[in-house]
Amino acid sequence: MDDLLPGMLHLVRDGGETLTRQLTDQLRGLITKGRLAPGQRLPSSRELAQSLGLSRNTASFAIEQLAAEGYVTLSAGRRPVVAEGLSLDSRKSSPRSSRGGGAQIRVSAWASSLQRSIWPPIHKERPRPFQPGLADEREFPHDEWSRCLRRAARNAPLRRDRPINHPPLQEALLRHLVVHRGIKAVANQILFVPTAQAGLTLVANALLEPGDHAWVESPGYGGANVAFQAAGAIVSGIPLDSQGMAISSHKETPRLIFVTPSHQYPTGRLMPIGRRLELLRFAETAGACIIEDDYDGEFHYEARPVAALQGLAPSPRVFYLGTFSKATYADIRIGYVVVPEALIDIFELAQRQMGILTSITIQDALAEFIGAGAYLGHIRRMTRLYRGRRDRMLQALATETGNRLAVETPAGGMQLRPAKPSTWFSARANRQVNPAPIATSITE
Repeated sequence: MDDLLPGMLHLVRDGGETLTRQLTDQLRGLITKGRLAPGQRLPSSRELAQSLGLSRNTASFAIEQLAAEGYVTLSAGRRPVVAEGLSLDSRKSSPRSSRGGGAQIRVSAWASSLQRSIWPPIHKERPRPFQPGLADEREFPHDEWSRCLRRAARNAPLRRDRPINHPPLQEALLRHLVVHRGIKAVANQILFVPTAQAGLTLVANALLEPGDHAWVESPGYGGANVAFQAAGAIVSGIPLDSQGMAISSHKETPRLIFVTPSHQYPTGRLMPIGRRLELLRFAETAGACIIEDDYDGEFHYEARPVAALQGLAPSPRVFYLGTFSKATYADIRIGYVVVPEALIDIFELAQRQMGILTSITIQDALAEFIGAGAYLGHIRRMTRLYRGRRDRMLQALATETGNRLAVETPAGGMQLRPAKPSTWFSARANRQVNPAPIATSITE
């Protein structure tokens, strides 16, 4: 082997790497790949230098580095010896490794179920025409947003105290939510998360124990199903009727209920006040909490937007979930959760420990964007734009399809959907049913 070792090394004398680095890396690779066996003696530094035409210092430095890393052992008066148990080649010990490129890694049942659970589907290419849920980024005031970002970036070194939820943004957003969504809260109840899905994950992990029951709308947003299952909950899809989630259709008592009352996804239906109060009374009696996802509640085309469920609650059981990406554009990846005041400390601790954090610089820019009135101005302009697109799309569908296609006129939101018969809804209350992908965006 002493004679073979030089032939296993290929040093480039005019390359970018030093000869010492090349020799060290190549010897290390031969050991980890099993080509130099554990217990095998290597040439001395003098012999190795002579066989490779190197200085003895180069060979000595390489061997000493490998000894410091634990790849070889050195003893006075003896040649270096390859240490035991360092080969990364498992083919000799695993008969299955020759088939399929090595042993397969088993994933959890939850991970395996993701492809069946996600709705809407994830498109990795450029956004497709009529893809629901995407704001029209062409209409966003990018110049004003850029100025806010630049000022926030310049202010970053001046911020000594760095809470994970930026107080100026909490205060600016609260003023907006109180006036325009009817929220009842104080500023530090607002936690900022990377996405609304991250907010779902935070609430699910903080509230649910394995085996708890959670309710979701059926049909509904598949991301809620994913978050609750990941927390170990037993998820039940509750059918909808003309007023929203049919609460009386299921017998098991839930720990957590997910609803989209302002603009149900994907039907676009509005939950009327009677059903909202019924849901709140049920949650109070059952000791359940509610996640109210107001994903596009900013856009309401008939009169004023309906006030949020959270503002009606007689006791703090409602978690209000929102996102900026629908009202602005997709690259502003910040969502928020309004949590009950008694849970602020524990939720901030859970948020920090789970790493569900967002850039303070982006939060600072958003605080200025909202405080200067640019956010509200953009929403009002986009409401007029989306309403016009909705009306033109409805007219075009009626012209092209006649009475062959009935379309429900949405009172708000960013998509519309052809009317479907009652077979939309699950015949089994414990089964989450997602509709066929025919929801249509009005943002293009």
